[in-house]
Amino acid sequence: MMIDRLFEKVGGSEAIQDLVDRFYNRVLADPRLAPFFPSTDMNALRAKQVMFITMLLGTAHSYPGIDLRAAHAGARSNGMTDEHFDAVLAHFAAALQDLHVEEDYTRELLARLESMRDAVLGR
Repeated sequence: MMIDRLFEKVGGSEAIQDLVDRFYNRVLADPRLAPFFPSTDMNALRAKQVMFITMLLGTAHSYPGIDLRAAHAGARSNGMTDEHFDAVLAHFAAALQDLHVEEDYTRELLARLESMRDAVLGR
């Protein structure tokens, strides 16, 4: 399965923005995850996430943001665990489902995100 086609499968840039918005709406409504974002500029974070997802989908070759380990250092110091990472993946899967992304593409994208677990959790 070529995940690189997901960008087109969900409708391109506008759909990626919609995906990120749906994802963060779910994350911020989750009492397990919302405490990690008390003073976060969500507009800036959403913009970074759009760039990150675009890179993850293979439509960009690099991400100009800081690396995952550094980006999540504050969350780790505030107690982020595998349980939180699992919740994030579940919310991302639900956002993809909202957009009617095919199950094969969803599974592959979630596998790519799963591969980042150790970096996000500082292991």
